[in-house]
Amino acid sequence: MSRRTPRPRSEAVVTAGSPCPCGLPDTYGACCGARHAGSPAPTAEALMRSRYSAFVVRDTAYLLRTWHPDTRPERLDPDEHTRWLGLEVLASTGGGPFHQEGTVEFIATYREHGHRDTLREHSRFVRHDGAWVYVRPLPR
Repeated sequence: MSRRTPRPRSEAVVTAGSPCPCGLPDTYGACCGARHAGSPAPTAEALMRSRYSAFVVRDTAYLLRTWHPDTRPERLDPDEHTRWLGLEVLASTGGGPFHQEGTVEFIATYREHGHRDTLREHSRFVRHDGAWVYVRPLPR
């Protein structure tokens, strides 16, 4: 079952009052912006959505902070030519408030150097020091 809220995306700056890039029906400030500001993600899916939004707004500090220390790169350098256009969550397992691990499968659409493409990933998340963190993509 797809949980996608189609939304036209523009090259405009995302503000607290903008629709949230993750596709949920709330503003960025009330949704993923709150996570970026320090509110913990209650589920693995919420963390994945907030990480997608962090790519949209280029919040590399948040991406690194929510990456498991065993698999986290030293730094991230997002491509300035990449524009994230939309997110579709395909499935999730575990990852709830009482779980210690979970997975989320998603498709993220982007435009890079004028070409539209998609990234499909089945990601693993675990709780680390009480908070959800991204571990890595699962093999296909």
